[in-house]
Amino acid sequence: MKTFSTAQWLLLGKAALLVAEIIAVRFLWVRGHYSLKDTLASLGMRAGNYVSNLLLAGATVAAFAACYHYHWLDISITSPWAWVALVVLDDFAYYWFHRLSHEVRFWWAAHVNHHSSQEYNLSTAHRQPWTGVLVGTWAPWFVLALIGFPPHMIFLQSGFNLLYQDWLHTQAIRRMPGWFEYLFNTPSHHRVHHASNPRYVDRNYAGIFMVWDRMFGTFVAEREDDPPKYGLIHNIETHNPLRIAFHEWIALFRDLFRARSLRTAFFSVFGPPGWQADGQGPTAANLRAALKAREGTAR
Repeated sequence: MKTFSTAQWLLLGKAALLVAEIIAVRFLWVRGHYSLKDTLASLGMRAGNYVSNLLLAGATVAAFAACYHYHWLDISITSPWAWVALVVLDDFAYYWFHRLSHEVRFWWAAHVNHHSSQEYNLSTAHRQPWTGVLVGTWAPWFVLALIGFPPHMIFLQSGFNLLYQDWLHTQAIRRMPGWFEYLFNTPSHHRVHHASNPRYVDRNYAGIFMVWDRMFGTFVAEREDDPPKYGLIHNIETHNPLRIAFHEWIALFRDLFRARSLRTAFFSVFGPPGWQADGQGPTAANLRAALKAREGTAR
């Protein structure tokens, strides 16, 4: 009789939860919305993500091994305190990777596909990048290898972090208990992160612990009077995985080739998403400033 590996059991568990939410949404037992095309697009992005990660697995392992060769401390994978420290430090690395992936266009081009769905459900968690490893999304974790955490330990904890985030992609859960909402990332906090409302853009970057967003000023609570609108500032209106994966890269290189100065070329690549040379582009800062002005006028 065939036995399933841990990875296979996790995959089956994710599939079961996805089907359960689809059924619950279909019978109006919980909030949410599913469309076949959007769900298939998200699953197609996940398939491409698996393929790209497998193709680049050797390079990823080699990069971590090179960093670990110069590690400062000898950390044992059997130490409980080492795992406690890694859970915290891994999430700190995730916060900065995630923040850079939103605030610098070069990394946003790899991450944007995760935010391209105008729906928000468990299938959205599967809408993952194809080019993330190519643009160095692992870089914040190299520091952990230099400190002395073995690469396989880092990979395992990073996987746990991403697994925790799966359940955040739902409208079925409104709020967790107050203490949990304060300490941990929740569906409410992550709905904010996926929203395109000016109030919510580029907020709530945490993977597990909300302390980082509270500490660095990027936390915003979900408001009943401003329900999240999911998707991008300018939605791409496609369910084609190829377009979802590469549309921002195409736009980035188009803007780069059209640049008429080194400054424009630099900020077209490394400026915030939405940057324009005249300063009037739909960046997160400009959107929030316009919202603040409107709310001030309304008073």
